[in-house]
Amino acid sequence: MKIALIGYGKMGKAIEEIAVQRGHEIVLRITSQNTVVLTSENLQSADVAIEFTNPHSAVNNIKKCLDTHVPVVCGSTGWLQHWNEVQDYCKERNGALLYASNFSVGVNLFFELNTYLAKLMAVHPEYDITVEEIHHTQKRDAPSGTAISLAEQILQQIVRKKRWVNEESNNNEELSIISKRIDPAPGTHTIKYTSAIDDIEITHTAHNRQGFASGAVFAAEFLQNKKGIYSMNDVLHL
Repeated sequence: MKIALIGYGKMGKAIEEIAVQRGHEIVLRITSQNTVVLTSENLQSADVAIEFTNPHSAVNNIKKCLDTHVPVVCGSTGWLQHWNEVQDYCKERNGALLYASNFSVGVNLFFELNTYLAKLMAVHPEYDITVEEIHHTQKRDAPSGTAISLAEQILQQIVRKKRWVNEESNNNEELSIISKRIDPAPGTHTIKYTSAIDDIEITHTAHNRQGFASGAVFAAEFLQNKKGIYSMNDVLHL
């Protein structure tokens, strides 16, 4: 499989390492210094693109891939206010898009655990809930896309919480997401239920970027030759 890497920072290099180990070829590497080579002609040499950049360029990068009929796996976060627009764009062009806030297999299993625990806790209003996420200081968006996904899963199950906020809150209708930036943490997410009697916590801690990179390559392998909009649930058959 021929892969275009749109975003060639630490994550892009980790993805390249895994992809090459699995027998794939990297045919295009886009950095912040050579964006002018992200053209339709160059993209057409790829079977699939993997996009890991930033909230400001992700939407345009996705659209360029869809315009060229190249399936695109996107791991950039912080741009989902444009999600409906991007979905429509993909459908109009009969394209293929797979978006995930986190490609780690472990994190996606953690998502399932989070949803199940929230269902159990929905009938226990004596517990308050917080989400905490810790990442390295180079992470540009806060809260993390993974933390937002976790919070939205909780909101779907626990109706007494109406919205999430990225701060500590004493409002019973608000779900607090606490964001911390500490080097060299690649990513830790904790869901904590607290009552006067006891606490319940679930935590996922990434030790390195390999899990994220492997998941992104699995997603690219899944998406090749497909049409439509997918998630890691489809990749992992969850």
